[in-house]
Formats: sequence, structure tokens, C-alpha cells
Amino acid sequence: MKFLLVEDNMDLAKAICARMHLDGHTIDHAGKIDDAIAFSQTGDYDLILLDIMLPDGDGRSFLKQHRDQKRDTAVIVLTARSQVSDRISVLDLGADDYITKPFDHEELQARCRAVLRRKTGTSQAVLQLADVSFNPVAGVVTVCDKVVNLRNRELRLLEVLFNAPGQIFPKQKLADRLFSYDEDVSENAVEVYIARLRKHLEGSGLKITTHRGLGYRLDHD
Repeated sequence: MKFLLVEDNMDLAKAICARMHLDGHTIDHAGKIDDAIAFSQTGDYDLILLDIMLPDGDGRSFLKQHRDQKRDTAVIVLTARSQVSDRISVLDLGADDYITKPFDHEELQARCRAVLRRKTGTSQAVLQLADVSFNPVAGVVTVCDKVVNLRNRELRLLEVLFNAPGQIFPKQKLADRLFSYDEDVSENAVEVYIARLRKHLEGSGLKITTHRGLGYRLDHD
């Protein structure tokens, strides 16, 4: 998954980013509302982690603008305010959940998983296409009943394709999902990961097809 973290506390931001990277997610970090707006308008995110008190304003203004623009990205608010009225206000503005600071990182990760399941309408942990099963939470993939070991970006790529079989993904869109803005990405990086994933899927009922000039698509029997 690709996340956007909007948080001005650098120590907390670094800790969250490090844990999310360990979980195999791509995450961009914005320390101000203006930066968050720029990221959200140019990037495609599965989830936004939003602090309320930011140097250039209230995070709730970003949330309201985001929802007014009919953007349905999942949003979890990170707040130091524990009053019931504060929590109600962010939920009424369109937040999917909130978590009160200080929080345990495992709880944050669990809330992220729960919100994403609700957003996608997926309650089961294991997804199945043809003879390939995929547990995105545990990062476990089986091909023809055999467990295959995928690296983090291979898992992310499979997750993107697995969630939309039959849809063509342009190379640039896949690059946006696999890499954060501060990473140096070569032109053939996506091709490399596509090739690796194809090898892992050999002998299964899934195949990644190339549509020249358009992108890649996951097809199944």
C-alpha cells in the first residue's frame, strides 16, 4: 500500500515511516498542509495519516477540502486531543478513524489494516485468484500450493495488480505506487519488478501481460 503521512513532529514521523517501510508499504511525508495538498493532488494514495495541529494551520481544513473535492482516500487522524467533541468533529468531517497520541505503533498498524479492509469491502485476510493466494497483511503468497518468497516491492506490485485484475496500469502509475517521491527511480525499474514477479507466477493461472504504450495487466484463467 502507499501512504501519505502529514505530521510535523519529525521524530514521530521518522518512527512511523520506518515501521511502515518494514511492513512493506511506500510512504511519503509532508510536514505542512501546503505540502500535503501538493502530494495528494499529484499522488495516488491508499491511506492518509493526518495530524491536526500543523505549522501552517489545522489539519481539519485539509480533511474538509479533501472530502469537498470528492476524494475518497481513507484518512486516519492522529490527534493529541482526547475530548469526545474533538473526535466527533473529525469523524463528521470525513475521517475514517482516529487515534490519540501517544499511541502504540502496533495499534496504528492494526487500525490502518481495519480501515483499508472497510474501504475495499474486503473482510477476509487471504485473497485468491486462480491457483494463487495472497495474504497482504502477512505478506504470504502461495503459487500452486507452494509458498513463494517475494521482496517488499514485489509484494507491493502484486498487491496493486491483485486488487484490480483485468485493469491496465501505466508504468508511471506503478512507479508512483512502488516508490516514494524522494527515491531515485530509473526508467526500467518497473520492468525489473514486473520480470521478477512473472518468474514467481510461472506455472500458475495468473500472467502479467504487456500492452505496448499502455502498461501492464494481470490476467487469470
